Amino acid sequence: MNKIYLENGMDAVQATYHESPLEEYNSNPFIQALPPLMTKQGIIDSLAMPISFDESERDYDSAFRLHMVQRLYKLFQPLPRHLDVWNTTFSLLYQGYISRNPFDKEYIRQRNQMGKEIIAKSFDVNNQSTFRTTASCATLIGYSGMGKTSSVQRVLNNIPQVIVHNEYNGQQFNQLQLTHLTLQTPHSSSLKALTLQFFMKVDEILGTNNYKRNVSKNTSVDAMLPQMGQVANNIGLGLLVIDEIQHLQNRAIKQMMNYFVTLMNSFGVPILFIGTPAAYSIFQQEFRIARRVSGNGEISWNNMENNKEFRFFLESLWRYQWTQVFTPLTDEMVTVFYEHTQGVSDLIVKLFANVQVMAISSGKEAFTASMVRKVAKEQFKLMQPMIDAIKSKNPYKMHQYEDLGRLEVEQQVQPIKQPRISSVKVAKQQPITVKKPKLTRGTQGYTYEENDIRFSYQKNIEANAIYDALVKQGYIDDMKSWIGGVGNVK
Repeated sequence: MNKIYLENGMDAVQATYHESPLEEYNSNPFIQALPPLMTKQGIIDSLAMPISFDESERDYDSAFRLHMVQRLYKLFQPLPRHLDVWNTTFSLLYQGYISRNPFDKEYIRQRNQMGKEIIAKSFDVNNQSTFRTTASCATLIGYSGMGKTSSVQRVLNNIPQVIVHNEYNGQQFNQLQLTHLTLQTPHSSSLKALTLQFFMKVDEILGTNNYKRNVSKNTSVDAMLPQMGQVANNIGLGLLVIDEIQHLQNRAIKQMMNYFVTLMNSFGVPILFIGTPAAYSIFQQEFRIARRVSGNGEISWNNMENNKEFRFFLESLWRYQWTQVFTPLTDEMVTVFYEHTQGVSDLIVKLFANVQVMAISSGKEAFTASMVRKVAKEQFKLMQPMIDAIKSKNPYKMHQYEDLGRLEVEQQVQPIKQPRISSVKVAKQQPITVKKPKLTRGTQGYTYEENDIRFSYQKNIEANAIYDALVKQGYIDDMKSWIGGVGNVK
């Protein structure tokens, strides 16, 4: 693609149109100007970001090598989950443009009618429109430190953000196309702040003056939303990315979700939400969003298990050693790294980099499993409670930190097959008396996993030690710590 510069100095590319094997993607300049769809290997090659490294650099003075270690933070190693992010992003982008073909007469008519209503201030977002949107939304929810935002950004880096159109199929077509725009959810959950952020970012990228034209001191959100949708259509906005969606507060959830539904339904703008597990309940509260997400993309991004994926990620890092002595990747080293990072990619990179810094700075020029443990203990002090919570896989402990709520399908409890009763003797009905149930082996209706709170109940009920069992296994806090010990109770 030919790079050009806008009047404000921002980069853009001249539109180059591609034919697609999919008929619905042709005859639309917004789609045909996008990068062509790729094979799996093509996606991996496009996402990979190796870093500069040469084994001869290990002979450099330590002062230089300490700086070389910092290159590790720029490394991007594609994993299977990154392919899901790529495919979801491109699907939203391509599909969203289908109903917004700038050469479709019906779409042009609807846009003109909508523009007249907005100018006349008679546009009602609640009115049913004949416009049939193909826009949808998707969610990317997972732990902090797993690289959600950086992964989406890595995908978007493969899509020119601004495309300049001049001519299409012999027809004059002067159009700026903004393929994607990322906004941060305001901590205050303010719709007005989000809308102002939209106008400011569009102006910053395209050099326009939408903020000045559409915003005044007394302009309400209800008045700005139609203006925002109209601007999105005027610039051919392909995808709106909303990051840190967990910042939404209870009082603003419904209002904000209505806002996003309007952008999709009335203006055809697809949306990708990014957030921590704390955001999951937001979508469950709003059926219209949950329905769209369930059909078009819901990526749950937990920490890596100690399996082939984790080892592959560690192996991709391991060759980048600037210590004078190369340390091989042993099973013990894999175990130690997982123990102290629990498969959180950001922590893995930080631990690997900090271990090298210690080895170089101390002059040992090699690192061992004990050195890895020492670095983790010193560098991860603030994160240790969170790491311990992940390691425990205890829902109670993990939900104390909103970024760690694990997303998984609840396992169903399987009933035990009951013994066949050969005969039943019917006794005369007696008055009902309440007795303490005595549960013995073989009389239970269900069996539970050891990490199920009901397992502790069954196991300890005969000993009347339920409370102690729950405290010991970490399901509840010991109340003694709340009141300063039993001896202090008055």
